Amino acid sequence: MVTKLAEKQQSSPSAGGKSATKWIMTLLSSSIGQKFVMGITGLLLCGFLVVHLAGNLLVYVGADAYNNYAKELHSMMLLPVAETGLFLLLFAHIALAFKLTSDNRKARQITYHEKQSKIQEPPSIFGRTPMGRTSSWMFISGSIILIFLIMHMIDMKLHLNPTVDYKDQSPFGIIVQVLGSGLSAPIYIVGTLVLGFHLSHGFWSAFQSLGLNHPKYTPLIKKLAILFAIVIAAGFVSLPLWGFFIR
Repeated sequence: MVTKLAEKQQSSPSAGGKSATKWIMTLLSSSIGQKFVMGITGLLLCGFLVVHLAGNLLVYVGADAYNNYAKELHSMMLLPVAETGLFLLLFAHIALAFKLTSDNRKARQITYHEKQSKIQEPPSIFGRTPMGRTSSWMFISGSIILIFLIMHMIDMKLHLNPTVDYKDQSPFGIIVQVLGSGLSAPIYIVGTLVLGFHLSHGFWSAFQSLGLNHPKYTPLIKKLAILFAIVIAAGFVSLPLWGFFIR
């Protein structure tokens, strides 16, 4: 009787929830697990970029096409759920980026001090170049993208850009004002170019973090990452160029 009761407790939803929580905590407690989650969130965010770019490119079709897209998007009942999920993905990606970068810097400092204690020679000025490390550049580019994203939210979500007249404006009218602004256009161009650089490394390294690396396929994934980064960056860069110079 006791054995059957224990089995029921273990198979109950609450027990399953505790097991899932424990599994997640165990996963996030190791650097391998953190990189795994970092890779998943990164690829999911890449998927969002594709969808977001496809919607924004409707400005080239015309005002009606873009306004209808915006209307249908904001009328979706599950939009708040999708936005919350996107925010959680972004938060997890950023938090893990800070955690992994901090751990890597601590590990490099320990390694450096160990080498310095064994070799009593002054370090070369070219011997330590943490800024030249890909991980450091990824952290810097990610920080710039975060600032750019906050500014984008101020422009398009919160409607707080002082150079834009939001009153009685259609979504198309708002995006034309934002992209055509002499203040916003350069920021959008720089931000999307930095995004392209970030994607060129982040896309293929996400597969590596998931353990999907192979001598035969990894070079192809790296080339696809560069192609993906160019397409996404070029697509987004074209929008402020269109708004400021062409339209």
